[in-house]
Amino acid sequence: MLYQSMDGGCSGDMAAEFGDEPHVLAVDDNLIDRKLVEKLLKNSSCKVTTAENGLRALEYLGLASDKRNALDGTVSSIISPSDSDLEIESQRLPTCLCLKCQVSKVNLIITDYCMPGMTGYELLKKIKESSVLREVPVVIMSSENVPTRISQCLQEGAQMFMLKPLKQSDVKRLECYLMRCRS
Repeated sequence: MLYQSMDGGCSGDMAAEFGDEPHVLAVDDNLIDRKLVEKLLKNSSCKVTTAENGLRALEYLGLASDKRNALDGTVSSIISPSDSDLEIESQRLPTCLCLKCQVSKVNLIITDYCMPGMTGYELLKKIKESSVLREVPVVIMSSENVPTRISQCLQEGAQMFMLKPLKQSDVKRLECYLMRCRS
C-alpha cells in the first residue's frame, strides 16, 4: 500500500538529472530489507548507496553535526577508525566527503521508519531542516500500517509512505522522484 503527500506528485526542480542513473540513499537497519530495496532499485537502473541507520545516513549527507560542518562539509572533530567507512554499493569508502559532493549525488532518500537510535521520522525532520537538502524527496517505509505515523510523516514533508515489504511495482511509483517529471 502507498500513501502519498497531498501535493500529489513531484515538481521538476525536486529531482536532479544524473544522466541515465538516478542515485538513491536507502536507509534500513535490517540487512535483508536493505538488500531487497537495493536490488529493486538497481533493477530500475538506479545507483544505490545504503546506510544501516539514521546516523550513518546523516554522516553520508554531511549532516552529522558532531562530525561535520553542515555549511562547508569540513570535519569538525576526529573521526575514529570505526566511523571512517560507510557501506556504499557493497564497497567500503571513506565518509569524509564534502556536503556539496554528497548533495549533488542524491536524488531520493528512502528510509525505514522503525530503526534503533534514530527513527526514519527523526531522519526526515533533520533532512527537511537542512536548507541544502530540504528539496530532496524522502520516502518512508514501514512494515506497520499505523495511520497516525503515516500522517505525521507526510505532514513533516515525506513524499510517500510505503508499506514493507517493497515490491518492484512500488519502486515504479518512485520514478517521478527519481527523474525529472515530464509534462
